[in-house]
Amino acid sequence: MNNLQALVYSLLSVIFMIALFSDGTFAEFQSVKDQPVELGQVDWIRNYDEATAKAKQQNKPMLVLFQEVPGCSTSSGYGKNVLSHPLIVEAIETLFVPVAIYNNHGGDDEKILKSFKEPSWNNPVVRIITPDRDELAPRLSGNYTKAGLVRAMITALENDRRPVPQYLSLLAQELNVQSGRSEKAIFAMHCFWIGEGRLAPINGVISTKPGFMGGREVVEVKFNPEIISYSDLLSKAKSNNVAGHVYSVNSKQVDAANKIVGSKDVSPAANFRVDSRPKYYMSGTLYKYVPMTNTQIARVNAALGSMQSPDSYLSPRQLEIYAYIREHQDLNWTNIVRSQNFITAWNKTVSLMNKQVTKR
Repeated sequence: MNNLQALVYSLLSVIFMIALFSDGTFAEFQSVKDQPVELGQVDWIRNYDEATAKAKQQNKPMLVLFQEVPGCSTSSGYGKNVLSHPLIVEAIETLFVPVAIYNNHGGDDEKILKSFKEPSWNNPVVRIITPDRDELAPRLSGNYTKAGLVRAMITALENDRRPVPQYLSLLAQELNVQSGRSEKAIFAMHCFWIGEGRLAPINGVISTKPGFMGGREVVEVKFNPEIISYSDLLSKAKSNNVAGHVYSVNSKQVDAANKIVGSKDVSPAANFRVDSRPKYYMSGTLYKYVPMTNTQIARVNAALGSMQSPDSYLSPRQLEIYAYIREHQDLNWTNIVRSQNFITAWNKTVSLMNKQVTKR
């Protein structure tokens, strides 16, 4: 996203928030939907023809879930773990028209199931299609992970020549790292708050953590080696003056660091002591109360440090939460910078918002 696009996105977000609050209304966030656990928290349409008509009217692709309801542990686990992640729920509900087909029921469900040649009494299957049933992504079967579904949604949007929201791209990067595709790098600089601000925007960086090592201020960086190599990351850190000294975690890093910064500025990693005030730039703003993933936190903090709007990294619903917090600063909001769990922080925040809506 270029600077002009980011500015337009931010202006549209502000206009949306003003309209949202101008009439005193606020769309209630439901923390738990009253529906079968296998469906998660997505607001599914249950009639396929109705979903098709809506997709055509709104010019959106369809996300079709073939699910066993009630189902086995795989089906219920998919609902609890994948289809209940707030950002995944938002992407499904806003970027697609979601429709759920029960693969162990008769009637209309069985009719649609057979028309797609899907097996009955089966584990979850997701198909992302146009209203005319053209496939936009490979049939998702046997992969019951958040990363798998997010990757399928991004593929479908790209194949349908639609923009992929920044929040969804960042979520994909973070989920891939959670699946084991990550490495750690440790760089020393004169100020770790500046270090966080300059390292976090680098593509492939998933999270940053300021602290102390060997008597120096350092930033511990988690990154995806499939997006950026250690050598490239170190080169970028050096060019940004945030790699005055390098602490290596393995022999490959030693070799790379010796070539880039010189052996006298390379040491083996030692005991790491985390700073008591992480995400310095963000900690002084209301953004610290908005539930975010670790990658979003890193990017938002960096944007604020460079005096730029961080809104392009957040989803519309996260911006809605931010606007609500801004209007209700007297409430006991949770500082998400110190929270270790995005889902927990989200549910706690939404619960507090719902209580206020209920009081009206």
